[in-house]
Amino acid sequence: MSPSIRIGYQLSGNEEENPTAAAQRAEQLGFDVVTVSDHVGPGLSPMPTLGAMAAATETIRLGTMVLNNDMRNPVQLAWESATLDHLSSGRFELGLGAGHTPQEYDQTGISLTEPAMRKARLAESVEIIRRLLDGETVAVDGEHYSIDGASIERAVQSRLPILVGGNGHRLLAHAGAHADIVGLQGLHRTLEDGHRHTAKWSADHVTEQIEQVREGAGDRIDAVEFSALVQVVAITDDRRSALRDLCDRVDGLTLADAAVTPYALAGTVDEIVEHLHACRDRWGISYFVVRELDAFAPVLEALRSG
Repeated sequence: MSPSIRIGYQLSGNEEENPTAAAQRAEQLGFDVVTVSDHVGPGLSPMPTLGAMAAATETIRLGTMVLNNDMRNPVQLAWESATLDHLSSGRFELGLGAGHTPQEYDQTGISLTEPAMRKARLAESVEIIRRLLDGETVAVDGEHYSIDGASIERAVQSRLPILVGGNGHRLLAHAGAHADIVGLQGLHRTLEDGHRHTAKWSADHVTEQIEQVREGAGDRIDAVEFSALVQVVAITDDRRSALRDLCDRVDGLTLADAAVTPYALAGTVDEIVEHLHACRDRWGISYFVVRELDAFAPVLEALRSG
């Protein structure tokens, strides 16, 4: 049986956007999850913001998309996550990534190591956090973390979901083995500004990443949810023209791949709903996160009524 499709809304980070009002509006419109990003600098810090959003909402789930693991101690983060789960009556989902933006490391004085090292730290952190959230007392003398007898009050949820977002065979295989949700973004090489990336949206690449997760998950693959962070939404009566425009903007993207990629939703409301179902049926991707709020409401309505 195919999993139900979940739709998340990621706050824009616009200073004019009131996060509690946005969360309330997302809940009213029928979004399943509201998420916040994590970039040191102007704007609100994610975890306190989520606490305020938890108090302002009742049913919508709350998450991070995604926290930079290098900026946080795993014990402290597990404690904060469990606290948010209690404050939201069991609605929190923890999203983690390996980090990549040089300015954040410069501003915090944390060394920006090579990607393989950051991903290895993330993997070790995920395992520690999982055990703490599940109520274990943790003692670890690992390659990156040394912890002696740490414990927290366990989360409200029997298994608070951990989302791991990123790229690379080793990261995705480990996520398959340990994460509850694997977040795919279609991002590839980091550009010179350290923040933006090139896009890699081919169908073959999505299939390759899914297989890497499956390799790590083994028998637990049915417990893993696949997520896609949607980079473009274009509600239009001329889908083909929108796809051609997308190909002009994304280097190397073919029309055939633009038509099937989970990272771009283009067309009429009904065509977008059909696209969401097609991505789920082809790759098992059932959780899509968009950055449009009211503009996406017609798609939500059609998806729920279909």
